[in-house]
Amino acid sequence: MMKFIIKLLMIFTALWTGGAAFAVTLSAHPVAENVYVIVGETGMRTYQNEGMNANSGFVVTDEGVVVIDSGPTWQVAKEIHRVIRKLTRQPVKVVVNTGGQDHRWLGNGYFKSIGAEIIAARPALADMQARGDMQLQELRKAIRKKAAGTRPVYPDRFFDSSENLKLGKQEIRLLYFYGGHTPGDSVVWLPQQGVLFSGDMIYVDRMLGVLPFSHTRNWLASFAEMEKLEPRLIVPGHGQVCDLARARRDTRDYLTLLRDHMKQALDQGSDLQTAITSLDQSAFGYLRHYDLLSGGNASRTYLELETE
Repeated sequence: MMKFIIKLLMIFTALWTGGAAFAVTLSAHPVAENVYVIVGETGMRTYQNEGMNANSGFVVTDEGVVVIDSGPTWQVAKEIHRVIRKLTRQPVKVVVNTGGQDHRWLGNGYFKSIGAEIIAARPALADMQARGDMQLQELRKAIRKKAAGTRPVYPDRFFDSSENLKLGKQEIRLLYFYGGHTPGDSVVWLPQQGVLFSGDMIYVDRMLGVLPFSHTRNWLASFAEMEKLEPRLIVPGHGQVCDLARARRDTRDYLTLLRDHMKQALDQGSDLQTAITSLDQSAFGYLRHYDLLSGGNASRTYLELETE
């Protein structure tokens, strides 16, 4: 009976949101054979982009489609599905959430309604439970009616350190290392194509965000594990598809600068303000949102290192 009620609610949600006008139009770009990226904006969440300021992607196999990150809302997830259906008649079988940020998983409800199984690393669940309602409230402030129908829908199952998915001839490896940007950050590795979907553990083109729940030491440890895969191409969480050298420059080198400087400052007995003032981040001034995020990144890294 409960399953029947849930299904009715999902149908009602689809009908309720179907008549609204939505502006975001997404497109898929091939990364390798049967592998696609949907590149979101590198700006902040806005009414115009409907909160889709991150990358998603999908892999087409002869046994179904695997979606990597469901987008921030029901309607964006529906738009992702529209893009997929332009390229294949295969159904969406699996959705992987690579972390606990809203654009990684708040579109789950739509894909759940069409029968997809949703998977994430186990540590992502606590993060989703802790922040899901808050994320949705913030989205509603930014995009208002365009968040209609969206609600937190958690993954169906979880993996610990790794899981291998095999659909037809396609091997897809889900890997959790140590988290980083969020506690449950994981990656999707396609060994046959040499393509890595990094989720929010790699940013290029725009400055990454060290948030109150981020952990820069774990982030760098996860980056080191990604390097061992020697990916040919990386689909970052934010920014254009890149190689490992670009990922090192825009993500690893910046995190290393933050940690090295703040460790030295603490070793010298510097207070927070002195540590921030003496930090020169200008080498990364080319990244979008440098002025907005660099100060907070510095202070939160200092506070993290204080507890180590």
